[in-house]
Amino acid sequence: MNVSAMAKKVLHIGKYFPPHVGGMETYLLNLMHALAALNIIPCALVHQSKTSLTSVEESFSANGYALRVVRAATWCQLLFTPISPGFPLVLHRLIKRDQPDLLHLHLPNPSAFWALALPSARRLPWVIHWQSDVLTDNSHWLLRLAYRFYSPLESALLKKATKVVVSSPPYFATSQPLAKISEKCVVIPLGINDRFGNQIHNDSAVVRAREGKTSAKTAGNLNVLAIGRMTHYKGFDILLRAIAQTEGITLDLVGHGELTQPLERLKDSLNLSTRVRFHGLLDDNAKDTLLTRCDCLCLPSTDRTESFGMVLLEAMSAAKPCVVSDVEGSGMSWLVEDGETGLITPANDLDGLAKALCQLRDEPNLAIRLGLKGRQKFLTALTIEASAEAIRDLYHQLPSIR
Repeated sequence: MNVSAMAKKVLHIGKYFPPHVGGMETYLLNLMHALAALNIIPCALVHQSKTSLTSVEESFSANGYALRVVRAATWCQLLFTPISPGFPLVLHRLIKRDQPDLLHLHLPNPSAFWALALPSARRLPWVIHWQSDVLTDNSHWLLRLAYRFYSPLESALLKKATKVVVSSPPYFATSQPLAKISEKCVVIPLGINDRFGNQIHNDSAVVRAREGKTSAKTAGNLNVLAIGRMTHYKGFDILLRAIAQTEGITLDLVGHGELTQPLERLKDSLNLSTRVRFHGLLDDNAKDTLLTRCDCLCLPSTDRTESFGMVLLEAMSAAKPCVVSDVEGSGMSWLVEDGETGLITPANDLDGLAKALCQLRDEPNLAIRLGLKGRQKFLTALTIEASAEAIRDLYHQLPSIR
């Protein structure tokens, strides 16, 4: 396929890229595929997720284009940050070779600061994708100390950017760094591929039959799915304690992290061994199987570090209701509408979470209706195609993009 003369070239600067596991990494991969279908030619510069002294370049096919991903060598990690001394040289060479029309920087990512020092990068217009703030109210003191050095460079990036993309209105409204450049900001929700389209039927007769069958089969029982990194802000300890207060509710917990073993010990201490299953990291096919089988997805995060909640989109795509916590500034309770596409409970509220899960357990038809409405919302505004089209339109608003 010949590349159209009108195709625009975009160089994405990110932290990692699949197969590294993460919502932002998956979004970047899917976004590149979707942009290629919209006459945008994307390339990505990221870090190797494992320690390495050499950079590598890979290519994959998307809509007839050979899309490139360059993984800069990562010498080590510090505070979950890849240290890559060769990153600026690789960035300069990519700009010189590919001559992109603009840079799309995905933050937070300290390596993006190198764009400030390179004349070749500064000559291009920048779009910044603000995935999350660095600090929250619960940030560790070491991170707060490091942010004193990070913050001036972050402000310089925001000042240089032409546009800044934010994933939800609540996050935009509560982000202190973005308050200084609010006139540059535009809200564009993240999106994912629709992996369940051939399994979901919205015709009313099918829905009625499904409701009757499900009501007879599962009233008094609920299978909950939770997916995420086993870390402090996910609230999985609260979820375990909430389930311990209930009957007839089981949990499949997918993910790994520094709290995996403490959570497993908590499960045992609460006598939940027969009702809670830890699955570790799973590939998309295995996760999709669990999504298909579950009755609802629960994301009980306690901190606005959970800026959006990509797993919620997966559940909505699968027509599953979502139970989320109401964290000020997070996109969770913006994505999930209480009583419409799921249920919202106060953050850190053990009893409230147990009550919401019991409501879905006792009202299976409600769970079905919430899930189907969630899928309708997903198809309307939360697919990767919708996100990519909005990003494409933003690109064309930039001065040098015709």
